[in-house]
Amino acid sequence: MSGRAAKVVAIGASAGAIQVLLHLLPALPEDFALPVLVVVHIPSGRRSELTTLFAARCRLQVIEGEDKEPIEAGTITFAPPDYHMLVEAGGTISLSADDPVFFSRPSIDVLFESAADAYGPGLVGVVLTGANEDGARGLGAIAKAGGMAIVQDPATAYARAMPEAALKVCRTARVLSPDGIVAALLEAGGR
Repeated sequence: MSGRAAKVVAIGASAGAIQVLLHLLPALPEDFALPVLVVVHIPSGRRSELTTLFAARCRLQVIEGEDKEPIEAGTITFAPPDYHMLVEAGGTISLSADDPVFFSRPSIDVLFESAADAYGPGLVGVVLTGANEDGARGLGAIAKAGGMAIVQDPATAYARAMPEAALKVCRTARVLSPDGIVAALLEAGGR
């Protein structure tokens, strides 16, 4: 995928997410041309401090997703706690309180599948560390739609279950270390 073809990056992570995201997201330069949508599993009823944590460390704008908000380049958008974050065809965010997927709301699969429908080959999907199977089916949908599928090398993950599940479903995914993921995102963003 050339930098011109990529339109959006979608990232999903669970157990061990903060450590790897602190490696990836601050590495994106202030002129990174793509929107970045992120789902991290947060227990229901807990307030998320992700935007505060990452805004202090990233060169891109960091926000929490809001219903009907436009998806904009150069912005990292985290799914809010207890809501699924979806992408609508017009390039806006939609929030849903539908049932949890793999006991999780927000769900990585829900974001990935809706983003694959909206962006097809223009989507870069990344499954990171985690202790369940969320994201595997969604990454398969991204690959089927012609997007780029990336999986954190399970050997580098805090929790291997999620990357391993993604690789079982999406055998064509690129398996990369955190440094390799940064390089792939920079390339997708036209650097």
